[in-house]
Amino acid sequence: MALPTADTPLYNHPLPEIEQWLINLGCQQDPKELNCWYVERPTWKAELCLEIEELSVRYLNAGEGMKDIVRSFKYSLSRSDVEAAIFSGP
Repeated sequence: MALPTADTPLYNHPLPEIEQWLINLGCQQDPKELNCWYVERPTWKAELCLEIEELSVRYLNAGEGMKDIVRSFKYSLSRSDVEAAIFSGP
């Protein structure tokens, strides 16, 4: 399955292609909440959820006082922009 070009907005990606993109980036799907994915990097962990109008990211224990940091990205953003924003970390 070939992904659309990286400058394509996420809303132009079929769901199986978004899921494959997340797998390619090292994310693991939550077996109970199929719209949520987890990713871990050496300096941070995050939960990504495919919501109705946006992709939300919760960086776990990343803020002051070990609080979570939450960010949201509209599906109108390109895949490359979303990838750069999420995977640069909190």
